[in-house]
Amino acid sequence: MSSNTIIVIAIVVAVFLAFLMVTTTSRRRDTERATGRLSRETIQKDRSEESAAEVLVGAGERRTTGREIERLARTDLQRATALPATTTEALPPMLPPMDPETLGVTRRQFLNRGVVAAFGLGLAGFGGAVLAFLWPKLSGGFGSKINAGSLDSILAQIRDNKTPFYSPEGRFYINAYPKEDVSKAQKVTALGPVVPGMQQGVVALYQRCVHLGCRVPWCLSSQWFECPCHGSRYDHVGEQKRGPAPRGMDRFVVSVQGGSVFVDTKTVIIGPPIGTNTTGQDPEGPHCNGEASAG
Repeated sequence: MSSNTIIVIAIVVAVFLAFLMVTTTSRRRDTERATGRLSRETIQKDRSEESAAEVLVGAGERRTTGREIERLARTDLQRATALPATTTEALPPMLPPMDPETLGVTRRQFLNRGVVAAFGLGLAGFGGAVLAFLWPKLSGGFGSKINAGSLDSILAQIRDNKTPFYSPEGRFYINAYPKEDVSKAQKVTALGPVVPGMQQGVVALYQRCVHLGCRVPWCLSSQWFECPCHGSRYDHVGEQKRGPAPRGMDRFVVSVQGGSVFVDTKTVIIGPPIGTNTTGQDPEGPHCNGEASAG
């Protein structure tokens, strides 16, 4: 189990326990306010009075205890049931009126419940935000299949500007690949997965230099990719030409569907080995970063 998963579980458990504690405390307080609460001294006093046989109030006077009153009430009830039934129907006993605040929801109860609900919603929102932040985003961007646009418009942009098409979202370049050189590319084992894209006239190159990971810019004058960090150079289809790079530029699988170019960035295809030269392109002008360094 990863550390992010453990953190998320801990946050969810803490949110649940806090919500349960606040709800229980608020409910107990509401019940005590609505029904009242007798003190311990009052309860003990009532019990002592009930257990006493008699209490002297004044000189020679005797007060009736609660048990005697109950005994007299039972006797009266028995006598009433022994009387002959009358034809007049007895009316049901009237119940005492209920306290409106006890019957309904008091303002204090309403406010307490509102505070608890707001607190719970806040904790739930915070937990959802944490989960959204930690949850991996796989619906788009680098690591997914990206629609780069129309094949015709991409090729036209490359031809008119003499610059590869660049996708910052996918971190790749798309450059034109001569269809007459596809037969040479088919003989290079490392290029096997990307040959179908070459047959459509394009190749997708990972922007990262295979030497130490610098982003490789395009040199307009030489029509090559030239790394400014250590002088590695690649031709227009990403084949290694100069510098310390151990192979050609890595690339992605390209497919054309309905006239649109789709680049699958989930899998990086390792670039071709040093010495691969399928197009035979030489530099078409001066280099942008001088002579290649030893790296």
